[in-house]
Amino acid sequence: MSDHIVSAFSEELEQLSADLLRMGGIAESMISDACRALITSDLQLAHETVDRDGLVDDMEADIEQRIVRLLALRQPMASDLRAVVAALKVSSDLERIGDLSKNIAKRVDEVSGCDVGGALKGIERMGRAVSAQLNDVLDSYSEANAAMALHVWNSDEDIDQHYNSLFREVITYMMEDPRMIGAGAHLMFIAKNLERVGDHCTNIAEIVHYQVTGDYLASNERPKAPLLGNG
Repeated sequence: MSDHIVSAFSEELEQLSADLLRMGGIAESMISDACRALITSDLQLAHETVDRDGLVDDMEADIEQRIVRLLALRQPMASDLRAVVAALKVSSDLERIGDLSKNIAKRVDEVSGCDVGGALKGIERMGRAVSAQLNDVLDSYSEANAAMALHVWNSDEDIDQHYNSLFREVITYMMEDPRMIGAGAHLMFIAKNLERVGDHCTNIAEIVHYQVTGDYLASNERPKAPLLGNG
């Protein structure tokens, strides 16, 4: 492969990574804004967050098309191939994070104005934890830092514990006051969406670790707490 082709391929990979990080930044803002809209009953911010999902979807479609073209034309090998496949997988996880953030934002209308006791504080704590996890895993991707990716992977159990704590709290409120059942159900869906965002963050962590080291982190060995309400 000529120096010119190698240089062009490197530039395409760098642009892909930059666009993925921009996509990740939008997903990060969506999860943060969705939680803030819920805590503050900011319906306008909730609607803006929902609308932002279309941009994330468009970016994923564009990145996927470029990756398919890159694979066909460049036929990368070894670490270059891992980088391209990693970009494809990361974009898919970020798109799902955007969907989950949108789902949270769409429930703000249903919860706004309801007396949900202290449950919103639990959502706020869990939202901050998930946002930090997403920020860290995006940094690990940007820096090709396998150790940071492993740290995120190991933190998945913490998110599960946040979910279980919130689940118990909401169930208690619903049992004490039947008028909270409707809003409580929405809060439980929101908590589950946040837990799923955490899962996608750890998926990205596995991808980054493989891209950097060539070694897989076994998903079935991921530290997880048994989730309440899963049957």
